[in-house]
Amino acid sequence: MTEHIPATDDPAAALRRRIDTLRPHAARIWNYWLGGGDYYEVDREAGDRIRELHPAIGEYARADRQFLERAVRHLVTEAGIRQFLDIGTGLPTADNTHEIAQRHAPECRIVYVDNDPLVMAHARALLTSSAEGRTDHLDADLRDVDTVLERAARTLDFTQPVALMLLGVVIFLPDEEDPYAVVRRYLDALPAGSHLVLSHTITSPAMPDVDEAVRFWNEHGIPPLTQRSPQAVTRFFDGLELLEPGVVSCSRWRPEGAHGAAVPQEVAMYGGVALKK
Repeated sequence: MTEHIPATDDPAAALRRRIDTLRPHAARIWNYWLGGGDYYEVDREAGDRIRELHPAIGEYARADRQFLERAVRHLVTEAGIRQFLDIGTGLPTADNTHEIAQRHAPECRIVYVDNDPLVMAHARALLTSSAEGRTDHLDADLRDVDTVLERAARTLDFTQPVALMLLGVVIFLPDEEDPYAVVRRYLDALPAGSHLVLSHTITSPAMPDVDEAVRFWNEHGIPPLTQRSPQAVTRFFDGLELLEPGVVSCSRWRPEGAHGAAVPQEVAMYGGVALKK
């Protein structure tokens, strides 16, 4: 049941009341691994335990963030995208979606969506737009497709191409909720020329420690997550035109200076970018 908040209540205070400081939360632990400061002791303890089980966890947190930077830069500078719907924003850190996009095209518009109260409190304070562009922040759940699209339409023009950003968020949709159908509903609302950018934690026989870390998380943290195979992650892009190099370890999606250099380390976070024609 949703808590009733009086109309005269301070929105920031209402958000603070929803923050659960007794159980570790994914967004806060991710922030801890990335070197941020927006977490509680319970998050640090869980993050350290997960790192014991899977020592490379910090690497794929960073790889996912670098994938975001490279994908957004490509979409703005090469694909001409000027609108972004970023669902599952996470706690603000360096080089957020709007900062990358507006660095290359100040007129870009970005709508951030998250249902974590701490994320929303920080987002509204820190994720501010350039003068030429615009950002908005929606307190909503990925599952509430109609609500997200209706409210995002106040900022975004859905007759023009939009980049749908789903980084590390569909992992929180279990199979019984049909995550493929949820993603498809968003894509169906977007015009030709739009793009999907998606990353997802994988399960792989070559990385058994990842499975153990996920088991620990699902016993102690919120929200629970679902791993999927690389093939299952690729299914999210069905019907779209995948950009090279396809769905790969986030560290290997168009890495900087990769030509002639060592192949980046494989991480348990796979991602891809695809065009809707």
